Amino acid sequence: MKVWFITGASRGFGALMTKEALAAGDAVIATARNAKTIIEQFGDHPNLLAVALDVTNETQAKEAAAAGIARFSRIDVLANNAGYGLLGAVEEATAEEIEKIYATNVFGLLKVTRAVLPYMRRQRSGHILNFSSIGGYFGYPGWGVYGSTKFAVEGLSESMAAELEPLGIKVTIVEPGFFRTDFLADSSLAISPASIADYEGTPAGNMRSFAADAHHAQPGNPAKLAAGIMTMVDSANPPLRMPFGSDTVAMIEAQHASVEKELADWRELAVSTDFESHATAGV
Repeated sequence: MKVWFITGASRGFGALMTKEALAAGDAVIATARNAKTIIEQFGDHPNLLAVALDVTNETQAKEAAAAGIARFSRIDVLANNAGYGLLGAVEEATAEEIEKIYATNVFGLLKVTRAVLPYMRRQRSGHILNFSSIGGYFGYPGWGVYGSTKFAVEGLSESMAAELEPLGIKVTIVEPGFFRTDFLADSSLAISPASIADYEGTPAGNMRSFAADAHHAQPGNPAKLAAGIMTMVDSANPPLRMPFGSDTVAMIEAQHASVEKELADWRELAVSTDFESHATAGV
């Protein structure tokens, strides 16, 4: 039996992972800002501990981890799933909006991870799932600030994977594409109210209407992603990156091709900046 610690467990991917883990006979420390919403969904399950957690509150994060250990004695899987989106051109986002989304998507993830890692280090085992997005691999117009939080998650996760591997702890970056959740609803998506006229008709401006039209018309099946997470976690050698969705796979392939072409086009100038002996050896 695995013990899961899941943030944002009251809806979306978090609720679906909680459902899958309980069905598999695992235990779940399910967290949300309002723990009652978790009980309302899953009832008084013997393998479920519902805990109130605002991921931006470091004290709450430590208390939630300690409560989980007190109940189940260990934490095997940490799913850092809590987060939300921000739609609007980078210039349109206010300082307050930027700081708020970083507080949840980046600093909140760090606070929860730091709260759980001491127990995983003591166990010399564990698996951290950091939820990113295809927007953390490719910069979409209109999603620049949100995407930058996910780029941060990707960079942190790569370093953590190297740091924690000697301690028996694995790290996987989960990269969903567009899935049919409530991510594009008001409850999960903030839209910058400051709309600059110059962006109207550009990719950044058009993204506002695209997001409204795409809500609940996304290609990805959230239940299949949750089941896929279970399969991935059960594998002996889970990946550093786990993309989900055909749109994600296509975008990653296109991004790789673009980077490879640009590197080839500019390789000569790139390597020319070394000292002469190194530049010659590099070519």
